[in-house]
Amino acid sequence: MEPFIYVNLFLLLTLVSWSTVSSESLVNDVHIECNSNDIVVTLSAGHSFNGMIYPKGLSKNSSCMSEYWSTASNITYKLPLRSCNTMSTDVDDGVEYFNTVVVQPHRRLVTNQGRGYHIRCRYQTREKRISNGFNVSMIGTTPVMATAPMPSCSMKIFVSDTNNEIVAENVKIGDKLTLAISIDYQDIYGMKVTNCLVRDGLNWGEQPLINDDGCPVDEEIMGPFAYTQNLTRSVVEFHAHKFPYTSSVYYQCNVRLCLKEAGGCEDVPPDCDKNGRNFRRRERRDTSDLIEDGSLADVRRDDVRDLSIEVYSGLYVNDNEDEDNECKL
Repeated sequence: MEPFIYVNLFLLLTLVSWSTVSSESLVNDVHIECNSNDIVVTLSAGHSFNGMIYPKGLSKNSSCMSEYWSTASNITYKLPLRSCNTMSTDVDDGVEYFNTVVVQPHRRLVTNQGRGYHIRCRYQTREKRISNGFNVSMIGTTPVMATAPMPSCSMKIFVSDTNNEIVAENVKIGDKLTLAISIDYQDIYGMKVTNCLVRDGLNWGEQPLINDDGCPVDEEIMGPFAYTQNLTRSVVEFHAHKFPYTSSVYYQCNVRLCLKEAGGCEDVPPDCDKNGRNFRRRERRDTSDLIEDGSLADVRRDDVRDLSIEVYSGLYVNDNEDEDNECKL
């Protein structure tokens, strides 16, 4: 029987009051819907709405801001989960995404008539147990079928040089951070981190960090990952960085699972050269060329390529305002 997952959604909406609001309410009712890739915000204005809606801090023209000139009473705004300043945090029973959405009654100006709504969507997941069994035929053969449960995977960014693992949320440029990726502890699968990049969340820019071989692209930005002996956790320390035009940064990595006992994890951790090539992966390919097709050794050395997981994490990075670091003329 294949594994299946129950997903429960919990949503929370909080009105953020900033300043005096006119007697005529901008919004009569707000409804949010938690989807797999976005949060749909439906506003009931009760009258025509000629204004704009955007995440807090993104009032400038961007793909995250929407302008409205509508006589309809209901207005819909989609908020992506992995961009537009939406952040996530782990909770006891799942993961929670949150953002603050600003509703302004004017399409060009930011006024004191605007309102902010703090939106949270909690995705509660629970894996059911894996069932397996066997049937005995009349001729004495016993076909056995079982499915090894795929481990869950997580990415977290911590503040470095602390005794406790403190999740980083608001940091400054240059702060020392630790990016940690881990899978559930078990004896079947190991992991290899590849294809990491950092995005601005506005679809304007991104920077590759780790290539397909698992090697750093630019060690001045991020170095190689260090793996535990059982290959269920990898960490790398780096200094906080950001794009010039936004404070939100999003990290994305691909985690490839490999079979430890079958020799599928022989190239982990990677041994990288100055060009970002993995020596161990190259040696494996050279050795595989000498093995006859279809042999057991070839199968045992093959990667579990279809078992891969994408992980995401984000944080806010603020400009360093320390005047001592500035050059004075």
